[in-house]
Amino acid sequence: MIHPPAVIIHGLVHASVALAPGLPVTLLSARGAGLYAGCAWWHTMVNEARRRHPSMPVIDMLDCADGPGRAMAALRMGQKWLILDPCPAWPDVAAAAVSCGATLLDIAPAALDLFKPKAANHLRSWLLGLDDNVGGLG
Repeated sequence: MIHPPAVIIHGLVHASVALAPGLPVTLLSARGAGLYAGCAWWHTMVNEARRRHPSMPVIDMLDCADGPGRAMAALRMGQKWLILDPCPAWPDVAAAAVSCGATLLDIAPAALDLFKPKAANHLRSWLLGLDDNVGGLG
């Protein structure tokens, strides 16, 4: 399934930065954020970002690393896009995701990480698909 370019955000400020250009974007949590920050934090933060930018269609992906329990909790909260490392419970979480109309990925998409210095300078070109070499930022 195709989604807009992904931007790793670490909080509401980053979400606002990612949404400011007014271009389609996928808000992606940091690796494992579902484990250390929790799905309730992610859900609340993304909903607030959507409230502040109501005209922007936003896809959001929560990375649960190797935590199938957190992935299941996120599905119960209505999360539609999840990343979960391959693990013995992956097929069960994938089946649950399908039954909820959600998408489960086993690897995060390429993304611009707004935590990296000067990443915001590349945001617009990244979202327009003009800058595909963001891995070396920092």
